[in-house]
Amino acid sequence: MDVRGAGIEREYRSRRKTPRAVFLATGLMGLESVYRMAHGHLLPRWSWMPLLGFWVLVFARVALYTWRGRTLVGVRGITLRRAVTSRSLAWRDVYDIRAVPVPRAKPPARTCLTYVYDSGGRRFLLPHLDDWQVTDPHAEIAALREAAARHRGMTFERRPETEARIRRASGHRKAWERAVTGGLVAFGGGFLVWVVLLITTDHPPTPLLFLWIPLGTFAALAALLNWRWESQVPTVP
Repeated sequence: MDVRGAGIEREYRSRRKTPRAVFLATGLMGLESVYRMAHGHLLPRWSWMPLLGFWVLVFARVALYTWRGRTLVGVRGITLRRAVTSRSLAWRDVYDIRAVPVPRAKPPARTCLTYVYDSGGRRFLLPHLDDWQVTDPHAEIAALREAAARHRGMTFERRPETEARIRRASGHRKAWERAVTGGLVAFGGGFLVWVVLLITTDHPPTPLLFLWIPLGTFAALAALLNWRWESQVPTVP
């Protein structure tokens, strides 16, 4: 897509489909995990229900995002249409458009995602504007920024206060991601302890190991990591 011409009306949507083998393998893996939990003798009878709900939500979101998700670009701004919700940003509210590499991703997976940043430093993912759907997303973004500058009435320039907000938001996202990882690790450790206690005792503390310890670990890590980030980054005026 060449946006360096006179027009700026563009639509980025899912054109290159994910191989069916990926969906099939993911579906079989989900069904296998649900079946084993539902028929396992060591697990509580209710344990398979949250897992089944999780897989249903995952597939529903992927299907909706593939069918409905797209990025619409016009003279008034950018519209992000996601799986369920939509958001529009006028050009005057757009601070920048950037390609962000995906950590540890390797082809054929997406290695680059595109985000739009508003004047407050918040970022929003641009659906399907990535190296999976676009041949050269970096060139596409550069051309898009050039064309958009004419409608903004100004060029894209870095502002220290906005850059500080972007760094602060990035740090908080990493803190939440690590807190989630810690909660999942606690859940896995609790599962191993539960199996041992199930063999050695009559009544293992299932809610404690499967619910309260993981939630407590997540909450403690989230508070600690966010506080640590706040203490290291100067307050944004």
